[in-house]
Amino acid sequence: MDDEEDDVPEWADRVKANVAGEVRRRRKARGWSAQDLAERCEQLGHPIPRNVIANMESGRRANLPLVDVMVLAAALRTYPVCLIFPVGYVDQTQELPFQSLVPTWDALRRFTGEEDVSGRDAGLVPDFERHPALVRTALAALEEAEQAQFTAKTATSRAQQEEAERRRTKYADQAISAKYNLRYLRRDLRDAGATPPDLPPALGDVDPPEPDTDPTPEERL
Repeated sequence: MDDEEDDVPEWADRVKANVAGEVRRRRKARGWSAQDLAERCEQLGHPIPRNVIANMESGRRANLPLVDVMVLAAALRTYPVCLIFPVGYVDQTQELPFQSLVPTWDALRRFTGEEDVSGRDAGLVPDFERHPALVRTALAALEEAEQAQFTAKTATSRAQQEEAERRRTKYADQAISAKYNLRYLRRDLRDAGATPPDLPPALGDVDPPEPDTDPTPEERL
């Protein structure tokens, strides 16, 4: 191993250096002292003393807990991933130990799951991303169907009425389809042991009604 390789920081040191450099840059951009940042962290419910922040920024801090990264990001009004992979300020970084340097932008996209990596399990994230899209589709279709129904009622000619009725039927079918897909997506989430997101009142009929249960002895009295 030559001298140049000896000078390459270890992966953990590089990650800590990324976070430290970005915390320092963002803190100074806000005109904050380390004490200002420490006070903001304390306000968020997770105190990080001024000397700990100073030691982190200077590279003297031996470890960097995840909870600290989360609170520092919130205090600086950014996202934790932006501290770990500071795109635009660090050109290349390592994703894992013993790996070659890669563009920081690529590392960030893989970290957040924006770039699909073969063989990695995204869990329920794709389902939770699909859920709001189906909600938006269903709500938009319901609104269009309602507007078309009003147009059909107020039409001044048979042709206008028939066109409005065709539009109402079209959007009503779209709403039914979106609701159907939404119902089965929510069923799959429950089957996986997850709690589906809340639905707006207009889609209150998506979930099937709760099955009737036998009354308890107290309820029979």
